[in-house]
Amino acid sequence: MKTSIKTLLSSGALGLVVACSGQGGGTQAASAPAASSSATVEPASVTTAAVVSNAAAHIATAGYLPSGAVKKPGNWREWVYVGSPLTPNGLNGGTAPFPEFHNVYVEPTAFEHYERTGEWAEGTQIAKELVLIRSNNNAENGSTAEVSGIGYQQGEFQGLELAVKDTGRFGEMPGGWAYFSFGHKAQPYEASAEAFPAEACNACHAASADTDFVFTQFYPVIRAAH
Repeated sequence: MKTSIKTLLSSGALGLVVACSGQGGGTQAASAPAASSSATVEPASVTTAAVVSNAAAHIATAGYLPSGAVKKPGNWREWVYVGSPLTPNGLNGGTAPFPEFHNVYVEPTAFEHYERTGEWAEGTQIAKELVLIRSNNNAENGSTAEVSGIGYQQGEFQGLELAVKDTGRFGEMPGGWAYFSFGHKAQPYEASAEAFPAEACNACHAASADTDFVFTQFYPVIRAAH
């Protein structure tokens, strides 16, 4: 008698692990339960398509210290780059709340899930690296004259932040999203970070972000993905 894919998935007979490359161990792969030693699977009943479909549902999650602090991801610049919003001081009365470029990257398995479903999965990680405006005889509004024209160009790295969706770990946070900073400074960044209080970030995201606490309205790469 053949064993159905649905039965295999519910019984844990399909043990799948998604390997994720990284440096420093900040990101780990979420995996399905290992196969039971008593389970008998007829090879012909398990198709390649079913395995790919099941594997695609797994999200590479953040790593944590025993204290609950999140580990800095080791390879965030290899994630899916989605854009670099900028609200410079020179265009905001000299004191913009977020004056740097925000280079934003989505962890690849989470981005793939969003492409398929239009939803941010449990375990989603979104990194934001802050970059100063290039310093080169800047005008009063902070712009510089470069070979391509007058505008705003990227200078030096100035910080790293991470957003994580995990309602199991951060159930008290609105939407299950927690926000972390590994330092608002030049490299090297801190190796780990504690979550900000909900009032520091979640309220703004809840009030103004288009899709599940994420500012998708600022990122055409995300909007085009689904």
